[in-house]
Amino acid sequence: MPKRILTGRVTSDKMNKTVTVLVDRRVMHPLYKKFIRRSKKYSAHDEANLCRIGDVVRIEECPPISKRKAWLVIERNGAPLRDLPAFVAPIAETPGPADMAKAFEGWPAHPAAFAPLPGQSDPDSTDGFPTVRGGR
Repeated sequence: MPKRILTGRVTSDKMNKTVTVLVDRRVMHPLYKKFIRRSKKYSAHDEANLCRIGDVVRIEECPPISKRKAWLVIERNGAPLRDLPAFVAPIAETPGPADMAKAFEGWPAHPAAFAPLPGQSDPDSTDGFPTVRGGR
């Protein structure tokens, strides 16, 4: 399903990395057939804090960023924003299994490789028991 894109005007930019956008729409009255103006406010994410009161912005649906914020500013006064947040990046840029294997190169294959062999005691222990966090 495609993401919804709405156009509106910024009414508040007092929050950090968040703007309030007023989106107007026109609907026809069911009985009188007259067009009525309806509006709704949305909280949208503005990563670079560029938007100011009165700017005309385009906002796009995105995964929820906070309790009330699930929209992202993609365009300001007709110019697209360059620095979009990391969660909008395409999936192809995430590291793959080959990159992860390279990151863990040289590590032991199993956690048991860290444990002492049977018959060996912990050299820091005085009573023959393995050392427990907090001492024994």
